[in-house]
Amino acid sequence: MSNNSFTFRQFTIHQDRCAMKVGTDGVLLGAWAPGGKHILDIGTGTGLVAIMLAQRFGDAQVTAVEIDHDAALQAADNISSSPFAQRISVVETSIQNFKGADTQTFDCIVSNPPFFTDSLKNPDSQRATARHADTLPYRDLFAAVKRLLADDGEFSAIIPSDCLSAFITEAYLAHLVPVRRLAIRTTPRKQPKRHLVSFGHASSAKTATNEERCLMNPDGSRSEWYNTLTSEFYL
Repeated sequence: MSNNSFTFRQFTIHQDRCAMKVGTDGVLLGAWAPGGKHILDIGTGTGLVAIMLAQRFGDAQVTAVEIDHDAALQAADNISSSPFAQRISVVETSIQNFKGADTQTFDCIVSNPPFFTDSLKNPDSQRATARHADTLPYRDLFAAVKRLLADDGEFSAIIPSDCLSAFITEAYLAHLVPVRRLAIRTTPRKQPKRHLVSFGHASSAKTATNEERCLMNPDGSRSEWYNTLTSEFYL
C-alpha cells in the first residue's frame, strides 16, 4: 500500500491530491459520530468521514462540503468508486457560503476542522488551509452549525487537547453545548492528545457524558476499545 492510497474493508481512499492524508483522527470521527438520515461533513478532504458514515448508516444521505478544488475532486472520485456513491454528494464551496436546500437542516454534522490558530504555518498553502483556522475560524464554523443543525441534531468534531477550551468557548457563544466528550490517550501513560466532542442546541441540551479511552495498549498493540470501534473499517 503506497502513501497515495489507503484501503479499508469496503472502500479505498486515494489521497495524492489532498494535503491531509488518512489518519487516526478522521477514522475516529467517522467511527464515533452518532450519524443520522441527513448528514453534513464540513471540510471533507479525501471524503473519508463521509464514506464511513454512509457505510455505518445505510439510509443516510450525506453532503460533503470542501473548499479546496483538488481535494473536492479527489473526494468525488473516492466517493464515486465506493459502494455508497448514490447517497453522497460533494459540494465545492466554503461552509460560510453553503446554503443547502431551502430550510434544509441536518441531524448529524461532522468536521475534522482546521484547528491551529497561532502556530507557524506550513509553506504548502494547501496543507496550511487544511490545518489552520484562517479560512474556517471556530466562530464561522459554529455559526454554520447553528444555522444548519436540526433542533435535536448533534455536531461532532475531533480537536487537539490544546485547542479544546477555545473550541468549546465558541460553541457556547453560538448557544451550542457539549453533550458528549471523549478524551483519548495514545497510551495509558500519556495525557489525552485529542478529544472527540459532540454538541447540541442549548434549547434541547441533554446531560453531558464524559469518557476517556486509550488507542494503544502498553505493548503498542491496538486497545480492545479501538479495535471494537473500528472493526467495520480496518482490514
